[in-house]
Amino acid sequence: MRGVFKLKQNKTNLKKEVIAGLTSFFSIVYIIAVNGNILQDAGIPLEAGIIATVLSSLIGCLLVAFMANAPLIIVPGMGINALFTYTIVGSMGLNYMEALGAVVVSGILFVLVAFTKLSAILSKAIPSSLKESISVGIGLFIAFIGLQKSGIIVENPTNFVAMGNLSAPMVLASIINLIITLFLFLKKVPGNFLISIILGTIISYFFGIVHFSKMDTSFISFADYKNVLLSADFGNMATIPFWTAAFSLVLVLVFENIGLLHSQVNGMLEAPEKNEKSLKAISISTIACGLLGTSPSVSTVETAAGITAGGRTGLTSVVTGLLILSSLFFMPFIKLVPSSAIAPILIIIGGLMLTNIVNIDFTDFTEAFPAFLVIIMIPLTYSIVDGIAFGFIAYPLVKLFTNKQKQLSLSIYIISMLFLTNFLLHTV
Repeated sequence: MRGVFKLKQNKTNLKKEVIAGLTSFFSIVYIIAVNGNILQDAGIPLEAGIIATVLSSLIGCLLVAFMANAPLIIVPGMGINALFTYTIVGSMGLNYMEALGAVVVSGILFVLVAFTKLSAILSKAIPSSLKESISVGIGLFIAFIGLQKSGIIVENPTNFVAMGNLSAPMVLASIINLIITLFLFLKKVPGNFLISIILGTIISYFFGIVHFSKMDTSFISFADYKNVLLSADFGNMATIPFWTAAFSLVLVLVFENIGLLHSQVNGMLEAPEKNEKSLKAISISTIACGLLGTSPSVSTVETAAGITAGGRTGLTSVVTGLLILSSLFFMPFIKLVPSSAIAPILIIIGGLMLTNIVNIDFTDFTEAFPAFLVIIMIPLTYSIVDGIAFGFIAYPLVKLFTNKQKQLSLSIYIISMLFLTNFLLHTV
């Protein structure tokens, strides 16, 4: 094992790598319950979504470990799961099987990008203001979903949304859980989100939301998962919505992973030679996600916890992946986790993604306005794809209106026309 991961060459040892793997696991294990909960909103049975999340996380961690020898956490990502559930399934009309088909196709396209020079070309061609605004808009969207799940915000026929009933058990439990989660997060308590889920579930019990007496203590059941595994449907592959879904997934996957890998592998790890290999590993894991039954995986921000703890090689990822696999034995408890324990995490993660707004140049209105449209339209249209479309269509327009067409690339024109065509087809 030492030889495979070149521990001495990377100035680390077995003890450091195992500790880093444990640290990574406790920082990311919350994703099992959260992603399963979000996939359930797409129609995937909760237990099946949890199993798919665990298996895809294991494969993602193993791929990046053996292909790139990097200590990354590769699991179904926040934001991309919202795109899968609430936009592709919720707004675009695909069922979860067709959405999984779009994930597989997006994975194949992602592989083409990662294994060629397209990743560098796309990264340079798309303005940073639009890339950053996508993260900010998705962050607002995730926070909005969290507020809805908590009951703090509800539908209102007059104002579209309004404040919920603050005396309702769900709302009270969610607010208390949010305060606890925020405290643990700000105090940088190891495994803060995992602890908050456990405490949040217990608190929800006292509000009558959770019933431990109804907990199913039987072993893991793969009955529902058999219907989800390899269920990706390509029957509507010739339709515009299918390709819009696949294209949008690729767009978010490429920009999110390139940005994360740059900060983690190039910055924290100081090993740029592992960057390209890591991107290739993640692109292959996307195909696996579609086949296994979940939204795509990404390199998560929680990777920083493992690197800070001393992780330098793929052994860290192997330990993390195996620990995630072992979490299946806690399935009875994971299935009990209520929305009141999930919502606070969504709200805080949304707030974290909002920090990318400082990277947008608001002194240049031709950069600021398209970014503003992306940020505001993603949550207001309840669609990540439509929000992105507004910004990409507006960008070349404002540049042309101000005689700054030299700042436009061919890629921007093509992407803008594709989004505009999609809008026009919906009006017919």
